[in-house]
Amino acid sequence: MNQFGEGEQAKICLEIMQRTGAHLELSLAKDQGLSIMVSGKLDAVMKARKDIVARLQTQASATVAIPKEHHRFVIGKNGEKLQDLELKTATKIQIPRPDDASNQIRITGTKEGIEKARHEVLLISAEQDKRAVERLEVEKAFHPFIAGPYNRLVSEIMQETGTRINIPPPSVNRTEIVFTGEKEQLAQAVARIKKIYEEKKKKTTTIAVEVKKSQHKYVIGPKGNSLQEILERTGVSVEIPPSDSISETVILRGEPEKLGQALTEVYAKANSFTVSSVSAPSWLHRFIIGKKGQNLAKITQQMPKVHIEFTEGEDKITLEGPTEDVNVAQEQIEAMVKDLSHRMDYVEISIDHKFHRHLIGKSGANINRIKDQYKVSVRIPPDSEKSNLIRIEGDPQGVQQAKRELLELASRMENERTKDLIIEQRFHRTIIGQKGERIREIRDKFPEVIINFPDPAQKSDIVQLRGPKNEVEKCTKYMQKMVADLVENSYSISVPIFKQFHKNIIGKGGANIKKIREESNTKIDLPAENSNSETIVITGKRANCEAARSRILSIQKDLANIAEVEVSIPAKLHNSLIGTKGRLIRSIMEECGGVHIHFPVEGSGSDTVVIRGPSSDVEKAKKQLLHLAEEKQTKSFTVDIRAKPEYHKFLIGKGGGKIRKVRDTTGARIIFPTAEDKDQDLIAIIGKEDAVREAQKELEALIQNLDNVVEDYMLVDPKHHRHFVIRRGQVLRKIAEEYGGVMVSFPRSGTQSDKLTLKGAKECVEAARKRIQEIIEDLEAQVTIECAIPQKFHRSVMGPKGSRIQQITRDYNVQIKFPDKEENPGHSAEPGVQENGDDAGEGREADPGSPRRCDIIVISGRKEKCEAAKEALEALVPVTIEVEVPFDLHRYIIGQKGSGIRKMMDEFEVNIHVPAPELQSDVIAITGLAANLDRAKAGLLERVRELQAEQEDRALRSFKLSITVDPKYHPKIIGRKGAVITQIRLEHDVNVQFPDKDDGNQPQDQITITGYEKNTEAARDAILKIVGELEQMVSEDVPLDHRVHARIIGARGKAIRKIMDEFKVDIRFPQSGAPDPNCVTVTGLPENVEEAIDHILNLEEEYLADVVDSEVLQVYMKSPAHEESKAPSKGFVVRDAPWTASSNEKAPDMSSSEEFPSFGAQVAPKTLPWGPKR
Repeated sequence: MNQFGEGEQAKICLEIMQRTGAHLELSLAKDQGLSIMVSGKLDAVMKARKDIVARLQTQASATVAIPKEHHRFVIGKNGEKLQDLELKTATKIQIPRPDDASNQIRITGTKEGIEKARHEVLLISAEQDKRAVERLEVEKAFHPFIAGPYNRLVSEIMQETGTRINIPPPSVNRTEIVFTGEKEQLAQAVARIKKIYEEKKKKTTTIAVEVKKSQHKYVIGPKGNSLQEILERTGVSVEIPPSDSISETVILRGEPEKLGQALTEVYAKANSFTVSSVSAPSWLHRFIIGKKGQNLAKITQQMPKVHIEFTEGEDKITLEGPTEDVNVAQEQIEAMVKDLSHRMDYVEISIDHKFHRHLIGKSGANINRIKDQYKVSVRIPPDSEKSNLIRIEGDPQGVQQAKRELLELASRMENERTKDLIIEQRFHRTIIGQKGERIREIRDKFPEVIINFPDPAQKSDIVQLRGPKNEVEKCTKYMQKMVADLVENSYSISVPIFKQFHKNIIGKGGANIKKIREESNTKIDLPAENSNSETIVITGKRANCEAARSRILSIQKDLANIAEVEVSIPAKLHNSLIGTKGRLIRSIMEECGGVHIHFPVEGSGSDTVVIRGPSSDVEKAKKQLLHLAEEKQTKSFTVDIRAKPEYHKFLIGKGGGKIRKVRDTTGARIIFPTAEDKDQDLIAIIGKEDAVREAQKELEALIQNLDNVVEDYMLVDPKHHRHFVIRRGQVLRKIAEEYGGVMVSFPRSGTQSDKLTLKGAKECVEAARKRIQEIIEDLEAQVTIECAIPQKFHRSVMGPKGSRIQQITRDYNVQIKFPDKEENPGHSAEPGVQENGDDAGEGREADPGSPRRCDIIVISGRKEKCEAAKEALEALVPVTIEVEVPFDLHRYIIGQKGSGIRKMMDEFEVNIHVPAPELQSDVIAITGLAANLDRAKAGLLERVRELQAEQEDRALRSFKLSITVDPKYHPKIIGRKGAVITQIRLEHDVNVQFPDKDDGNQPQDQITITGYEKNTEAARDAILKIVGELEQMVSEDVPLDHRVHARIIGARGKAIRKIMDEFKVDIRFPQSGAPDPNCVTVTGLPENVEEAIDHILNLEEEYLADVVDSEVLQVYMKSPAHEESKAPSKGFVVRDAPWTASSNEKAPDMSSSEEFPSFGAQVAPKTLPWGPKR
């Protein structure tokens, strides 16, 4: 039973619709047949048709052989011919690659498509064939006679004459037959075909008969075999109207005497099949077909010639095929219908269509469960129908159960409540969580509530909750609390921090930023390294964000000479000072060296504006800000003027010179648009009205001059033209950007003209001409010098990603070209290599002292600049020095996994080469720039001195001292859990080694102390002092009744430890199973032992009295039966409780004067087993 959801075919069709833009409509028949209607633009329909045939229709394939040299004509220019052919025939045509010797072209598609494609390919080949080609017009009706039964006649003619004859297939509406071959043989073939045609035209006649349209396919037969059979037996051609025609007329063409026999055969073929129908309710059709057509497949496999058709909405099944087979199939289907009618039932229920999607559930979960549980089919109408009718089909009992459950679900939904919750859309993704984890938790907590979020494209804040009233309320409160937490934690602050300090705020491996994030419990986002932004965004609770900001600002303050100034400006002026989208304040910040100006939060009422940055810039910004505020308070005036964006750079001038001049003369502030602004033409002028008007006048005059386009010419030697147009005209683009979009046109290559055209504003053209003249002067003065640097150093000279070379070319305005890498450095001198027409092998020998070509770097530019650049390049050549370092220190210099040497290499920007251990060499080589070598050498020698000092220290620390101590004292020296010996080790900074008990060769009385000599002696004295005390100690055995041992020891040994600490003795109790369970050993100094023994004997006497009393009591209380009974315990049992005092176990009698005395005298309280009442 199909689950709710789309089938594979629907998904494929959806893909085709999206890819081609055509509209597809699917119609699935009951017999699992699929009809697709394609509509749209012609090219889209053709593409869609091709894709549908390729992906959904049963594919066949065939090959056609044409000469290899004709393949390119099938492909066409840029493959257009092949694509057109594939679209027209809805096939896939595979042409072998040029390097493949095969001449076979493979065509894949439907039978009809293959026929059409094959015919077209053969036509193309015939047209391109170098041999003679002739076309013969033959009426389409006579083609079968020329081809002969099963194409035998035409094949025979082709074989005999060696001519290729191409007859269009029946599906192609063409009349011409194409002949290709040698002229003589081709003429023979044409003559024979003409003869057949003329003969048949004279002798044949036609008759037209009516045959039912449904029987036409039986006359045609599989793959047209029946038509060929009739042609072979009678020589009569049968013409069937096309399948898309409504005509039922069949035309028989042949010799008159043969037409009768052919007509008989046509009717025999038409009537060899019968059509029958079986009555079956339409709702049973799908059960008769079975899952994926299984039931129907059993019948069609037994009788493949029978066609079974189910019609939507009709209570019948149509069978078509050979009479005998149809009868058998009819019996089987009737039996199936009878069986299903007894076993199956259906019911229709009405449920409001608005509840249908809730009945279906997410991805069909609810409805699929009901289907599987009750083994029924539930048909819910699509939303577009707005129908309330739901149909349930299947086992009668399952149908009733499914009906009951669906009605209950609908009833419950009618009693449900829907609530709209307003949650800002920005929180929706957070509430849903990654992969829906958080919303899944909420749904698990409130399983009866359906939570629907709006589509992100709708930009809606409404989240809909649906379910039982109480559950919806609880879920609402829960989600509102969640949103409140999100709002609280989504407070955001932007902190501007100078870009150069970002790495310090991040810290090594992100340590600083991680610490700030963890301690402040905030989210901190830094801009990307390649971004121009300096703003760090902190998100979290307000107090936490403020704390994180303070910490980040303090890092910046500590790192640089950053001044911070507070300026008081009335809050009402803040918005006007910031300007539209912050344009005004941004212009002040940029002008004053990129200082940061921080305004208080809107609505806070604070007048304090904070300016942060280098001291001089802060003062400049403060002055400008106060001046602007004063202007705003007196009378601020704003005017907008427009100028093309390409004029802006020219108006600003080099280094802002022009615009600064206008500002200084007028006193007005001019703000140009930033890259983020939508309106790139708008320039704002702000200030006092008269100043603004004056600035406006000056700027408009400049703009007017720029708008007056002039055209000018200048002469430039053609040899310099290439410099301006190389790299996609980079130099010209730069000139256009700098000089108001002036257009520079060079003559076409090959004309040898030296005339350049400059077009633009007059001032811009003049400035551009001047700049071009400067460039030409540089080019005229340009020289080329060579700098010989061994190729092995080239990578180092270039630097990471060529950064060092780029810096030199910028600094000295030169071009640097590195040679190609030498491919065979081991065989550089090859005999017989010619260059510029000279024979290297004759009369010339390479100078062994001259540099190799692969070592020469070419520098081009002005002579003085080239010389300076050469020096800069040579300064980048790494130099190697050697440093003497004792071999035994090498491994310490390298460090664990090379960390030590890597650190030094990174710190000093050099390469340090340590010789291999087997060389036993003391020389370490340092390679790098000369400027870095001295630092690196000093750093390495400093590290050597540190290591030597450590070695000396290690030697001093390695002093060993052995003392002899009786093994019986070792446990006392070690102490409980090593406490005593650990104290000695830490106090004297030594290592104390005791002998291994399992090593028989090692003296068991030797203790070894390792450390500084003075410390080992102090530790020895400490150990000997302990030994001296231990030797003075005595051990005495005390008989102590074993019944009191537990009480003397106490809970977890607490009591005995207190006694041992108080009297400074060690008390050992016998282990279980000891010969004398009463013997307790006390060890310590004589006087302490005596005092301890007296104390524990006193305790024994006290505790023993309690033990004896307890035992006596136990004798009287213990039941003899209890002693005898060794039955397993029944658990916790309470005996002789107040509620069991009475033997008859009845409740107290409230009317009894004995149990409830009423006279005034006080009654003595009755003693109860549980003590007096409270």
